[in-house]
Amino acid sequence: MADRGASAPSLPDDWPLHPDPILALHRMGSFDWDLDNGLFHLDAQAHEVFDLRPDEYDGRPETLAVRVPAPEGFRLDGLVSQALKDGSDHYGTYFRIRRRDGTMRWTHTQGHIRRDGTGRPRRIIGLVRDATDELAESEERLEQPAEDEARRQQTSVVQLTTAALAHARTVQDVIDVLKDTHGLTHLGATSLVMGLVEAGRIRLVAEGPAGSFVPGTLVTRIDEQYPMSEVVRTLSPRFIESPEEFAAGYPVLWPHITGLNITAAAYMPLIAQARPIGALGLLYSNRGGFSAEDRNVLLALGSSIAQSLQRAMLYEQEKDLATGLQQAMLPRTIPSVPGADVAVRYRSASLGRDIGGDWYDLIPLPGGRVGAVIGDVQGHDTHAAAVMGQLRIVLRAYAAEGHTPAAVMARASVFLHELDTDRFATCLYAEADLTTGVVQVVRAGHIDPLIREPGGACRRVRVEGGLPLGLSAEFGRLAYPVGTLELDSDHTLLLCTDGLVEQPGTDLDDGMRNLTALIAGGPPDVRGLADLLIDVAEERGGDDDVALLLLRRRAPDTPQAGGRLQQHVAPGDPEALTAARHMIRAAVLAWGAADRADEVELVADELITNALMHTEGSAVVTLRVLAAPERRLRVEVEDSSSALPRRREAGESGVSGRGLLLVDLLTDVWGVEARGGGKAVWCEFPVTERPP
Repeated sequence: MADRGASAPSLPDDWPLHPDPILALHRMGSFDWDLDNGLFHLDAQAHEVFDLRPDEYDGRPETLAVRVPAPEGFRLDGLVSQALKDGSDHYGTYFRIRRRDGTMRWTHTQGHIRRDGTGRPRRIIGLVRDATDELAESEERLEQPAEDEARRQQTSVVQLTTAALAHARTVQDVIDVLKDTHGLTHLGATSLVMGLVEAGRIRLVAEGPAGSFVPGTLVTRIDEQYPMSEVVRTLSPRFIESPEEFAAGYPVLWPHITGLNITAAAYMPLIAQARPIGALGLLYSNRGGFSAEDRNVLLALGSSIAQSLQRAMLYEQEKDLATGLQQAMLPRTIPSVPGADVAVRYRSASLGRDIGGDWYDLIPLPGGRVGAVIGDVQGHDTHAAAVMGQLRIVLRAYAAEGHTPAAVMARASVFLHELDTDRFATCLYAEADLTTGVVQVVRAGHIDPLIREPGGACRRVRVEGGLPLGLSAEFGRLAYPVGTLELDSDHTLLLCTDGLVEQPGTDLDDGMRNLTALIAGGPPDVRGLADLLIDVAEERGGDDDVALLLLRRRAPDTPQAGGRLQQHVAPGDPEALTAARHMIRAAVLAWGAADRADEVELVADELITNALMHTEGSAVVTLRVLAAPERRLRVEVEDSSSALPRRREAGESGVSGRGLLLVDLLTDVWGVEARGGGKAVWCEFPVTERPP
């Protein structure tokens, strides 16, 4: 007798301070239900409708159970819960109450649901009135025999249990519904048992109440003489209507349950898609048999439970498959990075099998550099996880090939666009030089990074960004801007996906402010901070995954001076070449390598000359000091040619061919690295002196 479509009541905003006298005139009571604290306020007329004195009511809705019979209460709870979930702003229904003298009266209620800006229900304001005269034709129903009332109660509980099972996602959810004190116990059952069929055996998964477990029944064979085994074998229910029948039919089980004073029992096979997946038993101590209607109701309950169990088992299988796929796509271990402390965390969404495409990665690079990646593929399914895995691999490959951060992102966008998928992805790639602390950041539609200082202060670093991966290639906007930031010693760079930031009712800026405040108050070490952030995400729940990467640059073991110097030398520009030579000598002297100054200058000059002579572009010379495992001076000369240098025999009268021979003889170690469309030839010299 629900009336969800009825017009919503119109009540003053300041109820109940100024109750409308018209309500009292029409013998209508009003209520105000604060959903945040659970208090259910009644005005004086509402007390009369429920036949309660003010001193008999404590403001809690469950106290009304003294007047509202259990089946009516279940029905009311279900109606209100559905209205709260489906976004309705009002509901209405008839229900019965039992007055102080035991008579039953019809009552009508209407409620108006008030929600906040996020759509969350916060308050229900409504009316209650006596409707017995209005439903005079229903008086006959109020006088039906007690057994009919019990049957209606039983049917109502089955309906409510079925409705609750519809929301069960896992087998444990189904078990929780069945063991709920407001569930099957209202059918009058003293005890319940449920088992699932696994590999030709029945495994007990639920039994209650506490103390009713029968030893030896945790796992039983289907051919054993137990009632659950019998109904699974025969695919037929078993209704036991007396203790004598129970004892005669199941002599092994009966001695263990005599203490429960069982007088009847009902065992139903749980059948899904024409095969038994389990069995359910209900044991009673206050009944002597089952009518045809009782049996039909219990069979319907068994069918509903079977369907819910099958759905839950399929759900868990898909969840395991999806979770396994996602875990396989994420890196199993994070490599240790000299000069940095790293922590990564991942939290799956609360949507069960609906996994997302969030990922993180850490990529060691030559020259004391490291690439940090955080990203999120659109969607929450196995396809998103598969796309994520492919993107992670190509990003790692492009970075390892030596491409610049902007080129890494552009190539990944083209790859995703050419992939046979309609997904896009947000991503942030940060390439950090841990020797100098310089971090180059490229952002493709992703949220900004954050930096935490040693004292705890945390700030958002705004980085100009481009379109998400896939979209930038589709719209021909592949020129990603590169932001540069300095990561000082003991500072922490934090990258995360939006699942850690976005909260219902807050925009992105508010979420970032909340996150920076949380980080500022967190522990100083990256692992402790990562644990705190993921714990907060777990408590908050939400429908999105969370990926998190923290990188803290450690203070160098030995003091450094100068850091890194770089000079661009164009072809046919003698002044630039001269400036590069002056820079090299000055840096060598300043960094404590005076005893190797001539050798460093000679080798660097040879590498620059080779780059200018054998390529069509310019050369970029870079000098830096590496601190671990020993202090070394590193020289890099980068050009735009991918052709590798070759050592040649010059001959007695040759004027060329001795360059790489000199490099090999004068340096401690040297090599070649791919750098995007070109290469870098590098060499290193030990530095034994301390800088002045």
